[in-house]
Amino acid sequence: MKLLALDASTEFLSLAIRDGEQLYTYDTHAGQAASQLILPQIQQLLTQANIALTDLDGIVFGAGPGSFTGVRVACGVAQGLGFGANLPVVGVNVLTALAEAAGAERVVVATDARMKEVYHAAYIRKNQVWQTVHDAGVYKPNEVPSLDGDDWTGVGTAWQVYDAVLSDCYQGQIVKKLPELTPAAAAMLTLAQPVFAAGEARPASEAKPVYIRNRVALTSKEREQGLRL
Repeated sequence: MKLLALDASTEFLSLAIRDGEQLYTYDTHAGQAASQLILPQIQQLLTQANIALTDLDGIVFGAGPGSFTGVRVACGVAQGLGFGANLPVVGVNVLTALAEAAGAERVVVATDARMKEVYHAAYIRKNQVWQTVHDAGVYKPNEVPSLDGDDWTGVGTAWQVYDAVLSDCYQGQIVKKLPELTPAAAAMLTLAQPVFAAGEARPASEAKPVYIRNRVALTSKEREQGLRL
């Protein structure tokens, strides 16, 4: 199966192509330049893999939650390429992708959602399948949902930005922290491949982002304070 995955939900742009056992990746700190880089870098990755867009079996995209602009870029590119090449698409929750990349069985994901909030979800892997303990949601750092048991791995940027607050919420339950992990297109490929294999991918026209937070704009005062969505 030949699949392309792309994510721009954070300041990092992540792309990956899987062709059977071969994996080709591109990851960079793109900042605000993701929208300019994404299409040229996808073409470069296709060239590297010696694959034409129309040779793909489908497209995977990071559906969010994350940066409103980045999520829209990824969704829009997946729609455009998928529609033009008649390819099905699968949207992957970015928080689940972070859990997949963590290399642990019990993962609590918390990423910086700006506005002094975090995107949060918790998962347990059983029989190689992720089971959701807490669905993705947006919370104040001191109001994240409680967890049962120990041996949890904390993943995501919020474990750096709000480490003291989150650690206080989960006293003694977090045995490892990976704040440096960012959403990886390669992990999204792993999560999406069974969806394609089961014939559950959707037409490109049905690609939708996952926002969670409903606000799409800041007030003038919030912009003056340097806040970001």
